[in-house]
Amino acid sequence: MTTVTAFQAARKRSPKRRAPSTPRRPAGPDAIAMLREDHRRVDALFKRFDKIKDDATPAAKRTLADEICTELTIHMTLEEEFLYPAAREALGEKGHELLDEAEVEHASVKDLIAQLESESPGDPLYDAKVGVLGEYIEHHVKEEHDEMFPKCRKSGMDLKALGARMRERKSALLGEA
Repeated sequence: MTTVTAFQAARKRSPKRRAPSTPRRPAGPDAIAMLREDHRRVDALFKRFDKIKDDATPAAKRTLADEICTELTIHMTLEEEFLYPAAREALGEKGHELLDEAEVEHASVKDLIAQLESESPGDPLYDAKVGVLGEYIEHHVKEEHDEMFPKCRKSGMDLKALGARMRERKSALLGEA
């Protein structure tokens, strides 16, 4: 037979107490952590392409290049739809030059992606174009990590909420890919 103390009995009768109402922070990584993870994933894909390019079949090269292009296209879409507009608002005039450069870099990347998608891995400049794309991305990532992301963090942007919206959009884009 179990004995119930007065405290336990009172606890069962009283409604559960809730913590004071605070706005819920979205779960998952913030926008910058999410983009940094994308950067690591794409960097690994470029390194893998560099290792296999001399010995791989054209089909294997195409598959890996297509994966790189898909990752980059989704990543750029997220930055252009979410991060860059929010950063322009939060950073004001002092961030415009950096964001303008980022958008021009995206245009160059999109051009190379279009070229790769319309060419065959057997074409003479295919490997070189993947390599140059990797160099563009390396430069772009360095600027984001060294300049843009720290400014965004200091600006007070709600990076958690932005990350949640970006994850939702990324899921939709991956479904389309």
